[in-house]
Amino acid sequence: MSVVTLKVPVEVKEKMRKLRDRVNWSRELREYIIKRIREIEAEEALKEATRMIEKTRGVPEGFSAESVREDRDSH
Repeated sequence: MSVVTLKVPVEVKEKMRKLRDRVNWSRELREYIIKRIREIEAEEALKEATRMIEKTRGVPEGFSAESVREDRDSH
């Protein structure tokens, strides 16, 4: 692992110090950062998938109904 430094207002630092016996700040912040990265990556993947879908020409009118009929008739 590597070290990341975070600047917070002095009042926040004091409150964090007072709560350090109840909160593992390093773990909390690490988990938040990892969660946020995953959220952003998921958003980007969804946007990319949406772009790819929008680039497709779609299917001709009636294709779905015709495909269902063909599938039924083949059994």
